[in-house]
Amino acid sequence: MNEPVLARLNTLMHLREEVENLGAAFPWEPAVDWLDQGTHLVLVMDLPGLQPEHLELREEGDDLMIAGERHSALTGELLSRERPGDRFSRTLRFPDAVLPGSGQATLQSGVLNVRFEKRKKTLHQLEAGRE
Repeated sequence: MNEPVLARLNTLMHLREEVENLGAAFPWEPAVDWLDQGTHLVLVMDLPGLQPEHLELREEGDDLMIAGERHSALTGELLSRERPGDRFSRTLRFPDAVLPGSGQATLQSGVLNVRFEKRKKTLHQLEAGRE
């Protein structure tokens, strides 16, 4: 075989390996718990290895968008991968109405806690519900 054909075959083999490796790195979707604490809602999410500066939280109407990236300090050639990917993004619907901008977040020992004040029903809303 001539060199141009061998070079093309080599390129195709590398592409095939890269495509096969794409399936090994499945998306990271951290699990979420919502807690009702009477006047507050609390979101709890496990984010091992994530630093606060690599985390983004944004309220979007009735939704909460959480995105982040953990940076690995691993060195060397990756021989196998079982831990999920390093980036994630989730959009979650609030289970109850909250006051916009009331969220207070802490990230401690890899656990994110975000506490939101619930929106209280007004007298007008209560009266409308009786009609």
